[in-house]
Amino acid sequence: MLERDPGSVALRPAVSAKLVGPAFVAAVAYIDPGNFATNVTAGGLFGYRLLWVILAANVMAMLVQYLSAKLGIATGRDLPELCREHFPRPVSRGLWVQAELVAMATDLAELVGAAVGLNLLFGVPLPIAGVMTAGVAFGVLALEQHGRRPFELAIAALFGVVFLGFAYDLATVGVHGDVASGLVPGFAGSSSVLLAVSIIGATVMPHVIYLHSALTKKRAHHRSEMSRHTLLRSQAVDVLLALGTAGLINMAMLVLAASLPIAGDPILSAHDSLGRLVGGGAALAFAIALLASGVSSSSVGTYAGQVVMQGFIRRGIPLYVRRGITMLPGLTVLALGLPTTDSLVISQVALSFGIPFALIPLVLLTRRADVMGSFVNRRVTTVAAAGCAALITVLNVYLVVAEVSS
Repeated sequence: MLERDPGSVALRPAVSAKLVGPAFVAAVAYIDPGNFATNVTAGGLFGYRLLWVILAANVMAMLVQYLSAKLGIATGRDLPELCREHFPRPVSRGLWVQAELVAMATDLAELVGAAVGLNLLFGVPLPIAGVMTAGVAFGVLALEQHGRRPFELAIAALFGVVFLGFAYDLATVGVHGDVASGLVPGFAGSSSVLLAVSIIGATVMPHVIYLHSALTKKRAHHRSEMSRHTLLRSQAVDVLLALGTAGLINMAMLVLAASLPIAGDPILSAHDSLGRLVGGGAALAFAIALLASGVSSSSVGTYAGQVVMQGFIRRGIPLYVRRGITMLPGLTVLALGLPTTDSLVISQVALSFGIPFALIPLVLLTRRADVMGSFVNRRVTTVAAAGCAALITVLNVYLVVAEVSS
């Protein structure tokens, strides 16, 4: 995944911990409530069968986020800005429209998931819990007004809460059966393909492809080329640590669900099974992790929405207005009492359809020497990234055909 550093011809300064952070902000989107829904559903229905999909999706995510980080460092611009500059106006506007639609699907998952977490913890009615979630997310976003670092640290702390919650639950429940068998590629009918596409949609998130470049561009201003190569090495470490940890959390979700009796709504059933079989502490850890993932990913999603609008059309709207608009689908789902886990899974399928519209421009731009300079992709990197985009597109087409013919 990581490329030879053509700028490392002199002494190579040590990678600084202060340069690590953007990937952890991005990684929060890889363990959001949509991941809870898809991974718990996959584990409950198919055991370990789809564990390999999580692993493959996480490897793709590492490559994609590394390229996004590199784009911001190399150009000092984010992906939406570069799309506006280098693509025809109709293409750029079309990408913006679909990105906004994807943002609404993203917010649906995050709002609904966090609301379910509040409901499990305190019995708060779901519509009210959704509004409360939006308010807490605003509080986290407000930290960004005091500098980038407080926001990154707050998001990293919530990320840690999710990690500890699942580490505790998995240690409490234990692992049953041959987990390694789940790493062998294979499906179990069209329903497992739907879940596989959902898992990919929940893992390779379109809005953080845009966001990561915006986070790293701020660190690249007024730097020499050599120092930007040093920065890129730091971001490579950041991506490996953040996305590697997110991958372990996602696998833990599936393994945990495969070890529990799941019936009805998978998330609610998993919480209930933990409480009945291993005690209230495990159920509490599960609900806290779900709430933390929803709040943190909701804050990141709203931040990403601002980056998308500002980059594509040079417009911005107040965060509370954007939040009010994007939260409407989620509040509608909660108000109508629709099945929460099913709604989360479908939202992740919608996200999967948005991935190529972010990934293909990223590949096209990072392969251009006139855009990237000495940071331009090697051929093997471009081929690997293009392969990821092609695979996701093929899975989406297969899903549509399967659903139409069923």
